[in-house]
Amino acid sequence: MKQRIWIMGASEGIGAELARQWSGHGADLILSARSEDALASIAAEIGGAEVLPADVTDPASLCRAAEAIASRGSIDRAITLAALYEPGQVMQVDPELAARIVEVNMTGTFNFVRAAVPLLRPGGQLVLTGSIAGYVGLPQAQIYSATKAGVTNLAETLRAELAPQVDVRLISPGFVDTRMTRKNDFDMPGIIAANEAGRRIIKGLDARGFEIHFPRRMTFLFKLLRVLPYPLALRLTRRLVR
Repeated sequence: MKQRIWIMGASEGIGAELARQWSGHGADLILSARSEDALASIAAEIGGAEVLPADVTDPASLCRAAEAIASRGSIDRAITLAALYEPGQVMQVDPELAARIVEVNMTGTFNFVRAAVPLLRPGGQLVLTGSIAGYVGLPQAQIYSATKAGVTNLAETLRAELAPQVDVRLISPGFVDTRMTRKNDFDMPGIIAANEAGRRIIKGLDARGFEIHFPRRMTFLFKLLRVLPYPLALRLTRRLVR
């Protein structure tokens, strides 16, 4: 059966790659992001999709998009990948930029959830995007790491609150080659291409399980770091600073 999928953050990176791959699977796609021109370019590339510009920090724009989507019926999946990232240490980051990162990554995810859940068919998927940076407080990831921990927590809460009516999923990527990660000035272990990330996400969402995380050789190390006693975990984290 043809799936109807709403992708927030579809103008570039992993979101655009998911649009390309789901289009190849015959999905009926709804593409959202702030840039209408970029969305139109992706829609033309994949042979057509519904383009609904929206900003996760603007609930009114999400409401307008949701109303347009609802006019054509329910959806099978809603996924948000919208995020803001700027590397740097906590004491160096500009406070206004820090507030903007919180607004986009954390509050924006909450806003998307509120708009998307009423659109889902019974048993439909709600997909949030965290990060392995949310597993532990990482050096140079400053407020971004904290917001992704918040997204993970929100996804866990929603999984408990909305089941079985909504199938809540969490994506926790490692380093993926996108415009965001190209800001980093350090070697990124295990980095993968956006098309490979898209393939792994789609495969994971089609299977069972709450979290899709990759690459496993990195994510398991960070999961281990999260469960270690603080004296040991913080000692290892300080080594990352150096």
